[in-house]
Amino acid sequence: MIEEIHLANEGAYDAEGTRLHGLKALNFVFGPNGSGKTTISRIIDGTETYPDSTVTWRAGNQLETLVYNRDFIKRHFDTESSIKGIYTFGENIEVAEKIKSLKADADEIGTKLAALKKTLSGEDGNGGKQKEHNDLKSQLVEDVWTAKKYLDDLSDAFSGLNNNKKNFCTRYLAEAENNHTELRDIGELREDATTVFSSTLIEAATLPQPDNSALASLENDAILSKKVIGKEDVDIAALIEKLGNSDWVQQGREYFNKLDDQCPFCQQKTDAAFRQSLEDYFDESYVADLAAIDRLLDDYESKAKALLDSYGVSAVVDSALLDRDLFDKDLATLRLALENNIDRIRGKKKEPSAPVTLKDTKPLLAAVDTHIGAANTKVKANNDTLHNLDARKRELSSQIWRRLLEDTKATYDRYKKASGNLEAAITSLSGQIQQRKNELEAKNSEIEEKERQITSIKPTIDAINKLLKSFGFMNFYLVESADNGFYEVKRPGGEDAKDTLSEGEKSFITFLYFYHLIKGSFSASGATTDRIVVFDDPVSSLDADILFIVCNLIKGIVNEMREGNSAIKQVFVLTHNIYFHKEITFNKKRSGADAFQDETFWIIRKSADRSELLASEENPIRSSYELLWREVKQKPPSDAAIQNTLRRILEHYFKFFGGITPDNIIEKFEGQDKLICGSLFSWINDGSHFANDDLYMSCDPGQIGRYLAVFQRIFEESGHAGHYKMMMGNDYTALPATNGPEDQRVVANDKIAEAASPESGSNRPPSQSFHAGANR
Repeated sequence: MIEEIHLANEGAYDAEGTRLHGLKALNFVFGPNGSGKTTISRIIDGTETYPDSTVTWRAGNQLETLVYNRDFIKRHFDTESSIKGIYTFGENIEVAEKIKSLKADADEIGTKLAALKKTLSGEDGNGGKQKEHNDLKSQLVEDVWTAKKYLDDLSDAFSGLNNNKKNFCTRYLAEAENNHTELRDIGELREDATTVFSSTLIEAATLPQPDNSALASLENDAILSKKVIGKEDVDIAALIEKLGNSDWVQQGREYFNKLDDQCPFCQQKTDAAFRQSLEDYFDESYVADLAAIDRLLDDYESKAKALLDSYGVSAVVDSALLDRDLFDKDLATLRLALENNIDRIRGKKKEPSAPVTLKDTKPLLAAVDTHIGAANTKVKANNDTLHNLDARKRELSSQIWRRLLEDTKATYDRYKKASGNLEAAITSLSGQIQQRKNELEAKNSEIEEKERQITSIKPTIDAINKLLKSFGFMNFYLVESADNGFYEVKRPGGEDAKDTLSEGEKSFITFLYFYHLIKGSFSASGATTDRIVVFDDPVSSLDADILFIVCNLIKGIVNEMREGNSAIKQVFVLTHNIYFHKEITFNKKRSGADAFQDETFWIIRKSADRSELLASEENPIRSSYELLWREVKQKPPSDAAIQNTLRRILEHYFKFFGGITPDNIIEKFEGQDKLICGSLFSWINDGSHFANDDLYMSCDPGQIGRYLAVFQRIFEESGHAGHYKMMMGNDYTALPATNGPEDQRVVANDKIAEAASPESGSNRPPSQSFHAGANR
């Protein structure tokens, strides 16, 4: 069954398009010639391609379509003389009953199949378990993409996937199944990424790590703790020892030697014995200790300088892999400690007798060396990466994916559980659907075999000829052609009649041919196949009697469908003929004009540049006169024919009522309104417009509101305001009260025109009788 038809860029339908929606078993479409009815029938037929128009089938289950339109007539009656035969059932009741039973079985299987398909994919093929699974996958796509944003600085790991959510999620699911690499801290990954994914990766130089063990040895030299003093058995030793001023005396010797044995302190002349005592006190051992202190100072200074210089070479200073801040901090601490130690050794040199302890720089040297070692580790990793770049990129990318998987583990676990349940349901449903399809195919094959046993084209010939005779068509009939499986149309004298049929004869026999095709098939099987039937203006060129016959035949088809005794599952009736529409829609069980539960009513409203399908909750066509008033009430009015519609209403009503003098009414108007009133009464001189219902008179769209206002005043000025109010119903709007002079009435009409204009009228309440469900 068809649920919706979208029509666009075809025939009278523009690019915006319009829709037949909410379709039911029986669908009536009324529209004037050229409004797009045949376009609808052709789109349903599906024999041609209409790229911008679509037909939506219930549960995606497409049925056979049989379409009666002018294309059908041309295809079967305007070409070769032979007409393709229609196979219908013969008189074998037993086989027919078996077919009926098999068809019931097939229908039951089809119902179960449809239910399974609905559960799997919904009514329109876009729902059910498949949609649940798709929605679940879509949510995962969004969740994973959101999580990825926190790793955007590592986007190189997702190369080729950074601009496509779906592809990223597909890769994510693959990684979830297969990625078992090492789980690393995000900080480590970011640090590695600066090297591995760097676009400027180059060979890095190894940083020097000088040997600083000598410094540690010098800092523990025994001379530092030794009290360097003179010889103790010299006569002046006791005094120097008592005073503890050996360093002072040693420093004074320099001046003593310059003053030729004169004491630099008391200015007294000393003898040779005193000089000898001083020289004996500061003997060779003392001098050797002083020399040792000098050597220690020289060694320590030179080694400290060499060490510090080694930390200032370009390899260290320019290294991007060294933790510069921490290195500089620890190096400054080491430098200060070395300088302090040098000052202490200098103090020892100045006062040899004072023991000195140097700061242990081993921890400070180790701290600096740790930074150098860490940098060299990075240098090695950098160079190893450079030499094995592709492998390192793959490894790091895998580790980054592993990090993402760990961070989204809860999300993935929820998805995996729900997805597994849905996939199991989908697999089960798919298997059941295939099983039902196989059962249905087998059942249909059995039906076709039975149909071939009793179907023939002969019963169709007999039935059509019987109908022709019963309705007075005696001068032509169908016969079986010499070509097996075909018909020919013959005259009583035996001559071919196909090319000499009148339009009415051709229309009627063509309809009868289609009527029997509905109950049969072009092949020996297929007569019971479920189908949809479309009647597009089936009463063209038919007189009233035949129109009534056609109407009743169609009603019979509809009744069989409603009773469930037919392969027909849906019917469309499209027409422009008001009488036929009223006859085909008549049903004594109908309450007023309301549609039955299995019906839809549609009007095709044609404007200057497009056609639009409007739905109605009731039968919108009652009479031609009511139809004209419906055009007046429509918002916005049709600018294509509104003037002519107003003229036809006035002609119809005032000719029927009589006793109205149009000239007297015209005289009640002034200015432009008077000209408009005169144009609406022009039928007095032009003659009846009933002779040509399609007469077209243009009307400036900007004047439509003014025409409607004058039209209303005509009824009021003629004393027939009640009729106008009755016909307008809920759309009635009273004219503004005007008790002043004529120029005020003209101004009032201008206001009426403005209120009735399409722009103003679009905000007024819609007609209660015909707008429900309209696709506007």
